[in-house]
Amino acid sequence: MSSSGDPVWRPGPRPGWVQSLHEITRPEWIPLDADAILEEAQARTGLSDFGGEDFQEPYRIFVDSVDRESQAHPLGRLIARSDLANWLENRLELTETRRRHPEIGAERIERPLFITGLPRTGTSILHELLAQDPDHRVPEHWEVRHPCPPPERASYASDPRIARAERQVQLWNHIVPEYETMHELGARLPVECIQITAHSFVSDELLGRHQVPSYAAWVAQADLRPAYAFHRFFLQHLQWRCPGERWVLKAPSHLGALATLLAVYPDARIVVTHRDPLKVLPSVASILYSTAFVRSDAIDPAEVLDWFTPETCLALLDGMSALRDGGGIAPEQIVDVRYQDLMERPLETLGSVYDHFGLAFSETAASRMRGYLEGKPRHKHGAHRYAFDDTGLVAGAERERFRRY
Repeated sequence: MSSSGDPVWRPGPRPGWVQSLHEITRPEWIPLDADAILEEAQARTGLSDFGGEDFQEPYRIFVDSVDRESQAHPLGRLIARSDLANWLENRLELTETRRRHPEIGAERIERPLFITGLPRTGTSILHELLAQDPDHRVPEHWEVRHPCPPPERASYASDPRIARAERQVQLWNHIVPEYETMHELGARLPVECIQITAHSFVSDELLGRHQVPSYAAWVAQADLRPAYAFHRFFLQHLQWRCPGERWVLKAPSHLGALATLLAVYPDARIVVTHRDPLKVLPSVASILYSTAFVRSDAIDPAEVLDWFTPETCLALLDGMSALRDGGGIAPEQIVDVRYQDLMERPLETLGSVYDHFGLAFSETAASRMRGYLEGKPRHKHGAHRYAFDDTGLVAGAERERFRRY
């Protein structure tokens, strides 16, 4: 941390409406009881089949960890309860849709393209740019938050769930206005795969939203295959009535789970983004702090820094290198993208990705990507400010640590 002990990434004062709400409520007034929330989800949907029991253990550990450890403020507990209800109700409705339409299970997910890399290395803008290609299908926030009934091609851009999801997703920015400078939110933007796997309750999405050390310890040793199997199940649902030429998907957390990803999607194409780790570390700490600050006033900067350490970064990079060197992924299935190249020469860099995978880079796709960039200049919502010095790390030592990378 900085010499003052106060990291520069601490957001500003709470908006007045949040302060007022917290003055008239108490955290204990919003109970987080795993059985009660399960029963409520079943009562609201009129359904009882959650599609298997694999989710039960991580679900219960997560609820208990949020309740006991997260120090969530009243609004944070309310958001947590809303998230839990949303994921559970979606599971119930997804399972019922599959029961009524078993043909969805025959949907093929062929040669999906996955974007991964350390967090804050350009994965989001790369995802958004590739989403401009009309041949590509990405999971948009609204359909992941409200997947039932299955989206339809004819009404995809006008579905009333879009407006509903937009109001819901913007709540984060209303609680922590600084968040908008770090990561753009929107119902029509593509979302990370961790928002899909959150429904399995084995997901970095849950770790990023709350300080939950007990749950984090459980996830660290968990088998990720059920989460990736659910991911495929979810994509089959989304594409059933709204297909695309190919899926383009994204999550930094795939970097540490490439072997599992490839077991579920053996023909996957992988794009790995790269950026100076000394830029990555403070940026990750900043956004993790602000994401947790949405839900709690008691965020410990030291715990945030311990969640994503230099050792963690290097282990992820070494794991990827070992998989590649050991033949765990064919060279033609994986390509690297440098953050600096993407920022300075975006269309040329994207063209190299298409070339590597033997895909046609149409002028329509290129034109739409140019237009997207023109409408989304860097720092559109203000600059994201962070500093390496606030991590408490020694730059020279970290340069040496990452030398081989």
